[in-house]
Amino acid sequence: MENITNEDFLQLVKIVQNMQQKIMNLEQANQVLIKSNKQLFEWLQDTIDENEDYKQNVRFEIQAEVKEDKEYWYPNIKSGREAIDRIVREGCSMARFGDGEFAAIAGRIRHKFQTTDDKKLAERLKEVLNSKDNKLLIGIADNYGCLQQYNEQAQREIRRYLKREVRKEHLELLNKDTCYYDAYVTRPYVMYADNRTDAPRKRFENLKHIWEGRDCILVEGKQTRLGVGNDLFDNANSIKRIIAPAVNAFENYDNIYSECIKQKKEDLFLIALGPTATVLAYDLYKAGYQAVDVGHVDLEYEWFLKGEGHRTYVEGKYNNELKGGEHPIEIIDLEYNKQVITDISR
Repeated sequence: MENITNEDFLQLVKIVQNMQQKIMNLEQANQVLIKSNKQLFEWLQDTIDENEDYKQNVRFEIQAEVKEDKEYWYPNIKSGREAIDRIVREGCSMARFGDGEFAAIAGRIRHKFQTTDDKKLAERLKEVLNSKDNKLLIGIADNYGCLQQYNEQAQREIRRYLKREVRKEHLELLNKDTCYYDAYVTRPYVMYADNRTDAPRKRFENLKHIWEGRDCILVEGKQTRLGVGNDLFDNANSIKRIIAPAVNAFENYDNIYSECIKQKKEDLFLIALGPTATVLAYDLYKAGYQAVDVGHVDLEYEWFLKGEGHRTYVEGKYNNELKGGEHPIEIIDLEYNKQVITDISR
């Protein structure tokens, strides 16, 4: 065997190194290809699912299914404007039901506000939904028929959620003879097809009539910070705050309710507390107070002020609808701190 010179050895090392580099490049290219294919398949599956959702729901949107199958029907839902008019003129209260409340009744977990299956909460929510009190408005989302008032993203989200089995669950809980009101009254911006026009501003101006000149008690989850950093409640006469847990607030319900009924009967309660807000608005109404479940109204207003037409993170404010939004940075606001009359969030 001939002796290998240093020059030959170095040449072999270079060849091996080049082969190793080529193998690494091929592996990287393969990983990119696998990732691209995965993304392509996911996109294709999403498109298939979206088309199926549209095919299933469009029959309800054009009323064909309701005409052919008496098992399905449309709830009687009056507009948000009519709800505001009754709240302002008649002193009505409002309890709202969205997908989170219906999920809680069904024993499912849908939103970060409620992370446990709470049987008592489910029963209380059904009690509220079945209320026949004329001055307690029951809000449900106007999702069951035509969706043309919403933008494409909102339509997709509604169709993805409101499958036949979910629709049937809702209708089994609702009553054909009950007059409901649009639960989106406190969500005037991000979902709507006209959110790039002047219409959302007008809806917010109308909404602000609810608390105009009133002494308000804001019952909110920790870090919700309704109205902090914006002018949403500037037309209220005064603001006080009761801070409750951001998650599973119903576990602390008795303490929350006890703090609320220490306030004056003339005060207006505005509540942002997930499914717990629905029950609390009902109980405060029964106790002689006026209470309105305002839900995501502050985030909607923040998104409206940004004018981007979609949900965004808002610094220092809890947001259950965006990943990581449930862990906002801590901010210091002296005016907010002065408004807090009790904090039972710990």
